[in-house]
Amino acid sequence: MLEHIELFFKSIFIDNMVFAVFLGMCSYLAVSKKVATAVGLGAAVIFVLAVTVPLNWLLDQYLLRDGALAWLGPEYADYNLSFLSFILFIATIATMVQLVEIVVEKFSPALYNSLGIFLPLIAVNCAILGGSLFMQSREIATLGLAFNYGVSSGIGWFLAILAIAAIREKIRYSNVPAPLRGLGITFIITGLMGIGFQSFGGMLTGGGEEEAADAEKTTAAKIEQIEKKEDKKKEIDEKEISYNDAINK
Repeated sequence: MLEHIELFFKSIFIDNMVFAVFLGMCSYLAVSKKVATAVGLGAAVIFVLAVTVPLNWLLDQYLLRDGALAWLGPEYADYNLSFLSFILFIATIATMVQLVEIVVEKFSPALYNSLGIFLPLIAVNCAILGGSLFMQSREIATLGLAFNYGVSSGIGWFLAILAIAAIREKIRYSNVPAPLRGLGITFIITGLMGIGFQSFGGMLTGGGEEEAADAEKTTAAKIEQIEKKEDKKKEIDEKEISYNDAINK
């Protein structure tokens, strides 16, 4: 359970797709002018990541990686289809994006029209493909963790685009210097938000650092005790030698 909680918060705040690895920046910048549009695209990204990451985990475990075909028989154990990862991952993503596009067009034509070309472009959004590739490279152990990673990565991207959309709506009424209007001030705000999100790293590393410090103090104390014992033993040996010399004289 602790592993799921750690992965969830780490994927949202510390390894955020936008602020940590700068994936999905095209849609992030283009569809973040209005909060309503950003919410619609963010929800679509969460759904696509929540479905495609577990599906691609299954493909990786039982089809693509070296020895994954052993379940078909011993003669297939030496097959390695990892060179097909990009093709199959993108095919899975494109299928899910097409499903999302059909649903949005059916139930929310206004949102479909406002998203425009960026809804089908989710299929080639590097944040979506990055979720599956990071899942593969980090060797996520179980299907549950893969689903957790997909959902949390989507939520992280959703929070990023929602935050910048809300700021951009408010900043229209601010007196921004002319050279920074538009993308200039957006990049500056994104950088500051990235710094803020990276500060959450202390949630997961702070306890470990304290434990390491305690362990270091304990080790130093033990070394000091050993040195004191050695010095005392050396002092006793010197006194004994001096006593024997005095007797012999």
